[in-house]
Amino acid sequence: MNTDQLRANVKAMMPDVEKDLEKLVAIPSCAFPGFPPEHVHEMADATVDLLQRYGLPSARKVDVPGGYPAVYGELAGPPGSPTVMMYAHYDVQPAPPEQNWDTEPFVPTRKDGRIFGRGAADDKSGIAIHAGTFRAFEGKPPVNLKIVVEGEEETVSHLGDFVYANKDMFQADAFIVADMGNLAPGEPAVTSTLRGHVHCIVTVETLDHPLHSGEFGGVAPDALVALIRMLATLHHDNGEVAVKGLTSFEWAGGDYPEDTYRSTSAILDGVQLIGTGTVGSRLWSKPSVSVLGIDCPSVDKASNVLLPSARARVALRIAPGSDADHEIETLMAHLKSVAPWGVHVKTERGKVSNGFAVDKAGSAYEASKAALTEAYGKPAGDCGSGGSIPLLDILKDVAPKAQFILWGAEDLALSRIHANNESVDPNEIRDMILAQSIFLNKFGGN
Repeated sequence: MNTDQLRANVKAMMPDVEKDLEKLVAIPSCAFPGFPPEHVHEMADATVDLLQRYGLPSARKVDVPGGYPAVYGELAGPPGSPTVMMYAHYDVQPAPPEQNWDTEPFVPTRKDGRIFGRGAADDKSGIAIHAGTFRAFEGKPPVNLKIVVEGEEETVSHLGDFVYANKDMFQADAFIVADMGNLAPGEPAVTSTLRGHVHCIVTVETLDHPLHSGEFGGVAPDALVALIRMLATLHHDNGEVAVKGLTSFEWAGGDYPEDTYRSTSAILDGVQLIGTGTVGSRLWSKPSVSVLGIDCPSVDKASNVLLPSARARVALRIAPGSDADHEIETLMAHLKSVAPWGVHVKTERGKVSNGFAVDKAGSAYEASKAALTEAYGKPAGDCGSGGSIPLLDILKDVAPKAQFILWGAEDLALSRIHANNESVDPNEIRDMILAQSIFLNKFGGN
């Protein structure tokens, strides 16, 4: 099927695609512990139904031991054609009241040409892109297609073990991951790298029990003060990460304009950007450290005592190509080395995931850039992502010769994934369905 026919098919289906996406957004499919499991199962069923209606009759749920089901299906292409597997996820982040949404997060709302709601972008837009791709080819794709839609990407995933136990299901010549996006709507770009993610819990102990701050303060060390001093060493005065030995390099691809970043990042007037180098380097190829939480008394419950213990969860985004085990050990060693006053320090490793880099020398990378250029009508760029997808390393392990395409409708400028007022531009979904369909034609040799 040529590009003109694909373009016409995509244009004709978009009213249905948008309506079906809104139905998916209305399902609060949060797979975190403590949330209603029936909504997650409802979303799995809705994903199966959508894919079947859009041209994948084999779509079905598959049990993932220990977790929520995934959705899987296959559609044969011409004999001898390559196999492409598409990935997305149907679970979403929570949307707690303290995020202060302007709209109800699970009531899809149209505003300023966008669809607002939790999961509208991350990653139910990915499901819409894949479903639309099946429909665009009217049941006759130019390659063999497979799809897997995960139900636990945002929480503790069990899909990795399932992949290792069912390697044959995940054999492919290329994987398309529709869980990314362009820097801004209408500005096409292929994502070529992902940062990895590691974290640890650091606990500081100074006393056997709390002490009166007046009777003992000034001599006995307070655990929270010690912890604060340790956390303050994670950055230089300019905000650059100060942990020696972490992997870091300058980003060589297209940059993220600083004025665009500032206008879309919610930074308050007068607040400086931190770090050094280009914005692209700081976001995509250098490490960044965040303190995700601290256990200590709240202001409302504070009393006049020296605290005997305090702890914090410290997260580190690591450069693509770095070794996650080395990076987390380096972080924990740094925290121990800067502990003041002989305080007792314990560190506990959390989940670690490596970064990822696409093989730009492969035919799929060039075909994907050409497909984006054709779909959007302007040259496609190259960008990185500060986020992480641990499953990619597993897929690469079980299908080592496969190539990877990372893209989607989650534009960085406006989508606000994981935050309040998440949204997606339907035009991005339209153009990504077309781009993905063109790519399949090119990859299949058409």
